[in-house]
Amino acid sequence: MPDAPAGPPTPPVPLAGLLALEGLGLRRIAGPADAELLWVHTSEMADPYPYLLGGELLLTAGVLLTDPDAYVARLVEAGAAALGFGVRPVHETVPPGLIAACDRHGLPLVEVGPGTPFTAIARAVWGLMAEARHRELRRVTRAQQALATAAARPDPVPAVLHQLAVRLSGRAALLTADGEELHAAGPPPPPPLRAALARLARMVAPGVRPAPASATDSLGAAHLSAYALGGGQGLALTLAADHREPGDHTIAGIAVVLLSLLAAPHQGAGAAGRSAALVRLLLGAAPADVAPLLGGDEPWTVVHARRSGGEAVDALTAGALGAALGSALVDADRGGGEVRVLVPGGDRITPQPGWTLGASAPAPADALDTAGTRAARALGRAEATRAPLVVDAPVSGLAALLPPGPAAERARTLLAPLTGPLAETLRCWLSLHGSWDRTAVALSVHRNTVRQRIARCGVLLGADLDDMDVRTELWLALRQE
Repeated sequence: MPDAPAGPPTPPVPLAGLLALEGLGLRRIAGPADAELLWVHTSEMADPYPYLLGGELLLTAGVLLTDPDAYVARLVEAGAAALGFGVRPVHETVPPGLIAACDRHGLPLVEVGPGTPFTAIARAVWGLMAEARHRELRRVTRAQQALATAAARPDPVPAVLHQLAVRLSGRAALLTADGEELHAAGPPPPPPLRAALARLARMVAPGVRPAPASATDSLGAAHLSAYALGGGQGLALTLAADHREPGDHTIAGIAVVLLSLLAAPHQGAGAAGRSAALVRLLLGAAPADVAPLLGGDEPWTVVHARRSGGEAVDALTAGALGAALGSALVDADRGGGEVRVLVPGGDRITPQPGWTLGASAPAPADALDTAGTRAARALGRAEATRAPLVVDAPVSGLAALLPPGPAAERARTLLAPLTGPLAETLRCWLSLHGSWDRTAVALSVHRNTVRQRIARCGVLLGADLDDMDVRTELWLALRQE
């Protein structure tokens, strides 16, 4: 058989779709019913084998047909998809020997009536191909829109995989090079299928040289494929479906691009310097000493975040939040569901769909510890007030006019009787205008615990916390910290 050429830029047409067109009056009289047509070709040669590409509906009137069995055998060897035989004027009926040969070799045989020109059949096939191409483009466009929308969700990686599984009617999973499943959507595969997908993921892993960009396999009725994510991340998108449709590869390619961007680490120009700063901090250097490596006088914003619905957070979802905020410096506390992001620069932090954020005011590198505390407080306030974002603003207004030295000394003296937890409870309670319930939400404690702590603060301070002058003085003192 000749080498199979690349298919045409249109999906194949099922033979059944052509037979269903009433105006042509075509009838299958031999061979199987399932066949897909890639081309239409007319030939009256005794042996058209050298001129066939494979996948054709070959049309003939049998002018030189002498040995039906040899003729059909050569067509099958050439990869023809089906044979259309026109009756009259050469043959009054389809030769019985040709019918028997097509049944014997498994080649669909279609009877073409005398009133149907071959050109009408070719035109019908091209029309069906155009319709199929339009359906494919429409399906791919809709899938692209759905995947792009999913990529903008708060949990973009699982959302993209879910849409991909729906669009391809199968299983979509993100695997590491050693077969660990990070995220998946669709029906869970049986162990043999899972093992086969893991093998495909290893084939496209960056550690394999040369590593293909994709690999395919089949197991029973399941069609399997794996695609390497870009950026040398060691991740692969794996797919399993019971059938394939035109456009599946294109849809999978769109998902690969999106997942590569979502899972890729964000690397800025100062990545090497920041890595060096981290190493020096781990070795005991003071934050002030490594500040030049973190950008010198460049300010930083600390962001604390939780999912608005309380969902668990994985590394990829946390990384997607960091990418949305413009930073790869992300820490996900899987146990508590909290994510911390260190954002370079003093740019204003914007709300992120599906997240509750608390952000510090821009701070120098040697004051990140304090900024982190303020971001945590802002997150608590955001959760208590159900706001998508709260930014801990720096001291301003009348409070900023207080002399820093004397004001700080007065604050330390005034708050000296309070322990750290009591001072933090008092700060939160005052910031929320004395709301017991909101303070309880912000501090993740029971409202009775808040009442007890505030009452204890009043006793230790010897002050009436219902007095606005007292509250104002305490609030100014707490803001000096």
